[in-house]
Amino acid sequence: MTNILFYVQHLQGVGHVFRAARIVRALVAEGFGVDVAYGGEPIDGFDIPGARIHYLPPVRAGGEVFNRLEDAQGNAVDDAYKDRRRDMLLALFDRAAPDILITEAFPFGRRQMRFELLPLIERAKARAKPPLIVGSVRDILQENAKAYKDREAADLLKAHFDHVLVHGDPRLVRLEQTFPLTGEVSDMLLYTGIVAPEPSPATQRKFDVVVSVGGGALGHRLLMASARAKSLSVMRDKSWLIVTGFKFSPEHKAELDSLVDGDVTVEAFLPDLQAVLAGAQVSISRVGYNTVADIYRAGCRAIVVPFSDGIETEQITRAKLLAARGLAETISPEEETPETVAAAIDRAMGRPAPDRSALDLEGARNSALILKRLVAGEPVDRFR
Repeated sequence: MTNILFYVQHLQGVGHVFRAARIVRALVAEGFGVDVAYGGEPIDGFDIPGARIHYLPPVRAGGEVFNRLEDAQGNAVDDAYKDRRRDMLLALFDRAAPDILITEAFPFGRRQMRFELLPLIERAKARAKPPLIVGSVRDILQENAKAYKDREAADLLKAHFDHVLVHGDPRLVRLEQTFPLTGEVSDMLLYTGIVAPEPSPATQRKFDVVVSVGGGALGHRLLMASARAKSLSVMRDKSWLIVTGFKFSPEHKAELDSLVDGDVTVEAFLPDLQAVLAGAQVSISRVGYNTVADIYRAGCRAIVVPFSDGIETEQITRAKLLAARGLAETISPEEETPETVAAAIDRAMGRPAPDRSALDLEGARNSALILKRLVAGEPVDRFR
């Protein structure tokens, strides 16, 4: 059996954790043995039958300063804490003896974790028969204001990595659109397609409008605007579902509950969101990778409102792409009001759902098949 060690660390948002989980499930289905080194706080829904999950002492990004690492209690992580994580990770590598080492996001992201990832890569390369070292990255990256970060990522790739799995369909977007040094590493890139969920069985739960904001930490304004938009839109008499996410605060939940009527269901988490979207007429959401993958698979109309804090660029870029391709109605973050949400609903309902049938949504299974070919020494040419 070919063994894989898959490193996953979430610092703020959790979408990439669920993308990684989809890939790991596909790896298990294709016969790989998979150990997951999980470095964030435990979250509901991260269960992968057949894979071994190893929890490192958790860290997260600081609430005020993203580069500050905190433990689960909000205390600053000191060198001793980092050393303990690093040593646990290296010991796991030695026990697992992987044939393939996968780092989620790194070296394009997770710079804060270099204290353990660089020693891990050094340990891997020092082995008599080193594993394949593979990066796993979404199709649209956070664009760096500081060029040295892109230079550092390209240099690390060239020095230490064998391949990079780019989880996107290059007919829709290519890595060079958000990573300016792609030309230096283009021979390493393997496009997998979009890591969408498997088609879900039909669900008995039917809603005409589904509003969701991922984990919920950054979705308060959109949820409130959507709740108030109901009475202003052509969907005023339809059934609505609002999914707040498990990081939505109790105070905001109480505010939301005061706004909704009997045709609105409010839930914190929905494990079968894609199945519910498949039966919906329209989705209202942020525009993160996983949410968009769910929408692509479901086939419903979509209204997307990117998160923007003046620093993050990924959702803005994705929203512009969807708008340019006619794949969704978009609202700019500055116009996140009940009136603009209602108008977007009316526009979306005034035309057919977009045709997204040409998109490659099999990114999880393709990732597993690519790795099987690489291990076997067979040629792989995924849209280079």
